[in-house]
Amino acid sequence: MSEHIAIVGSGYMGGGIGQVLALAGNEVRLADVSAEVAAGNLERILRETAEFEKEGLFPEGATETVRARLSAAASVEEAVEGARFIEEAVPEILELKHATLARISAANPTAIIGSNTSTISITQLAEQVSAPERFLGVHFSNPAPFIPGVELIPHAGTSEAVLEPVEALLAQVGKRSARLTDATGFVLNRLQYALFHEATKLVDEGVASVEDIDMIARTTFGFRLPFFGPFAIADMAGLDVYAFCYRSLQTTFPERFATPPILQERVDAGHLGTKSGGGFRTIDPERTAELVAYRNKAYARMQDLLTDLGPSPLDD
Repeated sequence: MSEHIAIVGSGYMGGGIGQVLALAGNEVRLADVSAEVAAGNLERILRETAEFEKEGLFPEGATETVRARLSAAASVEEAVEGARFIEEAVPEILELKHATLARISAANPTAIIGSNTSTISITQLAEQVSAPERFLGVHFSNPAPFIPGVELIPHAGTSEAVLEPVEALLAQVGKRSARLTDATGFVLNRLQYALFHEATKLVDEGVASVEDIDMIARTTFGFRLPFFGPFAIADMAGLDVYAFCYRSLQTTFPERFATPPILQERVDAGHLGTKSGGGFRTIDPERTAELVAYRNKAYARMQDLLTDLGPSPLDD
């Protein structure tokens, strides 16, 4: 069943979210700072949809579907009228988000409201939402049409009743979601920026060039990440191996690479990962060979995909 949805903020992220929702058959209205901006962004979105369809990235008929389902409203109030779900996607400026959320919630007192914020505390944003129990973070990733994961971040006052409808909507449009606890940066950007921060240190220390760091990240652990998260990867490597490597890193970086307590606790208890039947993740020992076969096939297919795509414009 389709939903009436409003997207407030029709730029690259908001437009991409609207595109995905409309493509799945939902009625979506876009709003922005003016009717002219919303209308202009709608035309851009339709051009992009046609390009994606031509390139085979969207199914045949996608442009016609999006054109029929996605529209530009004259105002925020017009966009959110009667909507069951509203996604705020304005720039990552607290004051702007506060003002926008106050305007949205005043214009529609019953809809579930999500924010596409990537780092700002949901608790802080909720301060300007009337009936804040209907408010939560719904954080899509860029580019929204092609990245499947979405962070769901309720604040302490979010009603449990709003989570399942949002999860159902995301599943309907082909996304995968995870419920998180509200914390600045959430999960995606805490991990992403931790990696970037260490990468900058390696450049500053003269260990490697920007280009070589990008190459190593893409062709080693980055190869694993589409299939396994950091805990599954650690389990397959062996948590005792991880603990040993931490001790080695501590010879130069004793504080920066202190052994995480949750790792040491598992090692001390003999929970060493896949080889012991469980570490952070649990697996039936009889399925270990199946996991290894899946891993090997996944990595080989990834290499096939990269070979088929050829080098990116950065790597020509």
